[in-house]
Amino acid sequence: MDETILEIDGLWCGYRNRAVLQEVGFAVSKGDFVGVIGPNGSGKTTLIRAISGLLPLQKGVVLLEGKAIGEMGRKELATKVAVVTQSPETTPPFSVEEFVLLGRVPHWGRLQFLETRRDEEIAKRVMALTEIAHLRGRGMGELSGGERQLAYLARALAQEPELLLLDEPTAHLDIGHQVQIMDLLRRLNRENSLTIMTVLHDLNLAGLYCERLILLHEGRLHRIGPPKGVLTEGVIEEVYRTAVMVMEVPVKDRPIIFPVPGEE
Repeated sequence: MDETILEIDGLWCGYRNRAVLQEVGFAVSKGDFVGVIGPNGSGKTTLIRAISGLLPLQKGVVLLEGKAIGEMGRKELATKVAVVTQSPETTPPFSVEEFVLLGRVPHWGRLQFLETRRDEEIAKRVMALTEIAHLRGRGMGELSGGERQLAYLARALAQEPELLLLDEPTAHLDIGHQVQIMDLLRRLNRENSLTIMTVLHDLNLAGLYCERLILLHEGRLHRIGPPKGVLTEGVIEEVYRTAVMVMEVPVKDRPIIFPVPGEE
C-alpha cells in the first residue's frame, strides 16, 4: 500500500476575507509526481502557498506525514518541504554557489553561522545535478532566465526535502529549458523517489511528465487522476471554455492537446 506524505481535507484559504480555495481535499503518496493545472485564477498558486505554510488556512487541515503543518515550526517544515516559486523581479545579490548554500540554512545547528564541509558537498552535488556547476562563481544577476530557474531548483534540492513544490517552473522559458527542467524533475522523481507537486500552465507538459493531475476550477477540485482521465476534450472544453482536439502520443501513451481555432 502506498504511503501518504501529504493529506489535505476540507481546505478553505485565500486572502483577507476572500476564499480562493473551497472544500479542497486530496492525498499525495510518497514518490508521486503530481501536476496542478487549471485556468488563471483557479487557485493553483494559492494551493502551493497553503501547503508550504506561507498562507494561513481559513478552514480544513494540511497534514505532512500525518502532522498538521500549523503545528510545525518554520525550520522543521523547511527540512521537509522545499518550494520553488515563480522567479521574483528582484535578483538576489549572491553568487550562484552562495545562493544554493542558502538551502542548507534550515539544517544548521542552533549556534551555527557558517556552512560545514557537508553543506558545501551537498551544494556541489546539486549544482552538478542541475548542470550549473560551471556557473558557481557567477552572480545571480548575470544568469539567463533558464539558468536562474535551475539555480532556484538547486537551492531547493540543497534542502534535501521529502516534498518538492514548484510554481510554474517552466514559465517564460524557451522549449529547450522547459524540457531540461521537466526531464530533471522526472529523473529526481524516478531515481531519488522525490515526491513532486508542480503547477503547470502547459497542459502538454503536464500530460507528458506527471503521473497524476489535479485540475482546479473556480477554487474547487474539479478532477484528479492520471493524465488520460483528466485531459479529455470534454473536460478541457468545460473548464477552459475553448475547443481542443486530444490525441495520444504513440510512444508514451500520453495525451497531447491541440487548440482548435475559433473560425474552424
